[in-house]
Amino acid sequence: MSHTTTTIDFSTWTCPLPLADYPSIVMGHGGGGKLGNELVEHLFLPAFRNPALENLGDAAVFDLASGRSLPTGSMAMSTDSFVVQPLFFPGGSIGALAVNGTVNDLAVSGAEPKFLSASFILEEGFPLAQLAAIVADMAEAARTAGVQIVTGDTKVVEHGHGDGCYINTAGVGMLRPRISVGPHRAEPGDAILVSGTIGDHGMAIMSVREGLEFESQIRSDCAPLNGMIADVLTAAGPAVHAMRDPTRGGLASTLNEIAAASNMGIALDERALPVRPEVQSACELLGLDPVYVANEGKCVFFVAREFAGVALSILQAHALGRDAAIIGHVTAEHPRMLVARTAMGANRVISIPVGEQLPRIC
Repeated sequence: MSHTTTTIDFSTWTCPLPLADYPSIVMGHGGGGKLGNELVEHLFLPAFRNPALENLGDAAVFDLASGRSLPTGSMAMSTDSFVVQPLFFPGGSIGALAVNGTVNDLAVSGAEPKFLSASFILEEGFPLAQLAAIVADMAEAARTAGVQIVTGDTKVVEHGHGDGCYINTAGVGMLRPRISVGPHRAEPGDAILVSGTIGDHGMAIMSVREGLEFESQIRSDCAPLNGMIADVLTAAGPAVHAMRDPTRGGLASTLNEIAAASNMGIALDERALPVRPEVQSACELLGLDPVYVANEGKCVFFVAREFAGVALSILQAHALGRDAAIIGHVTAEHPRMLVARTAMGANRVISIPVGEQLPRIC
C-alpha cells in the first residue's frame, strides 16, 4: 500500500521562533503557547477549515439543523485529551480532570454541558485497580457536574509504548438563550475577573514531581465550573462578553489570546492577582511566574464595567469563587498586548509563552 507525503512550505509560517526550526514535534507544541498556536493556525486550521472551527474557542458553537456556525447557535461541542503525570495528585486524578476539563470548556462557551464521551488508551501491564480508581473518579465528577458519559472506547498499546493511561473526552451541550460569548467580543472598558487563586493545579503537580513540601499542601483546583458560571450568566447575562478557563499556559496565555482575538489591549493589575502563599513560594523555588501556571478550576470573565460589581458578588457567594477578584480591564490602547502594572508601579509586557514550561500537567 502506498501513501502520499505532503510537503509543507515553512516559508509561509510566521513565529518569533520559526517553526522551520522544528521539523519534528517537540513538547512545546502541546503547551498552549506560541508553538501550539502556530501548529493550529498553519497546519490544522487550513486542512480542516470551516466556520465552526475558525472561531478557535474552547468549544465549537453551531446550529445542528442547519450545520451553520452561529454566535448564538443551539449547540456546543468540545474535545480534550489528558496525559497528566502523575495520574493521581493532591486534589484530583486524571479521571476527574478529564471530566471537569471538558465540562469547563463547554461552560465557558456559554453552553450547559449535557453529554460526554470517554476513550482510554491503556498500556499493557497497567494495574486494573488503578484503572478502577480512575473510572470511579470520573463517575463521581460526572455526577457532581450533572453530565452523563454516554459513549466511549478502549485501546491497549504494548508495554513500553505508553505511559499507563491516557484519556480523551468529548462533550456536547446546549447553548443558553440570549447568551453570546467569545474571545472576539471583549470591549474597551470591560472589567476582567478571575474566579479564584491562580496556579494551584500546576504547582500541585510540580510539587509532587519535585518532592516539595510546604506548611500547607498545595492542592489542585480541579473542579466543574458550570454551576458557578450559570449563576453569573443568570445575574449578568448579555453583560458577560467573554469567558475562558486558563488551563495550559495559565492566565497569561488566556489573556493574550483574547487580546489578539478582539484586537484590544489588556491592562492587568498584578497587585490584584489572587495567589496562595504556598503557590507563590513553589513558583519562586522553581523559577516560575504564577501567571503562566495552569489552572483547572478557575474561570476568567470579561464583563461590562457596570456589571462588574454584580458579577464579583455572585462569584464570591459561590463555594468555588470565594477568592474571586477584579484583576484588570480592556483598553483600546496597546492593542493585542497584555500589559501588567507591577507592585513597584512599573509596567511590563506579558507575552504568550513560546512552548511548554510545565509538561504533562493536564
